[in-house]
Amino acid sequence: MANLTKLPKEKIDQFVASHPEWSIEEGKLVAHYTFASFEDAIQVIQAVASCATELNHHPEICNIYNTLRFTLSTHDAGDVITEKDVALAGRISDMCSDR
Repeated sequence: MANLTKLPKEKIDQFVASHPEWSIEEGKLVAHYTFASFEDAIQVIQAVASCATELNHHPEICNIYNTLRFTLSTHDAGDVITEKDVALAGRISDMCSDR
């Protein structure tokens, strides 16, 4: 099981620096992705859902036509960024860059 303590700011900043599609908004990891079509965006949602279930960590997802917004924080740890968030954000980045 991943550590459910808040990641130090340096580790969060390091992740964001190496994944520029992610930023920090109101203490949460946030990324926006735009795809060629609504169908492509829905396929990404389905892929992320499978990954999230596998990791037992589920993002907030907002879908507007072909644009997705992912918001990650660990509710069980007090709504802060933990290792679980960084792990899932990295997987989401990989899935979205493949499209």
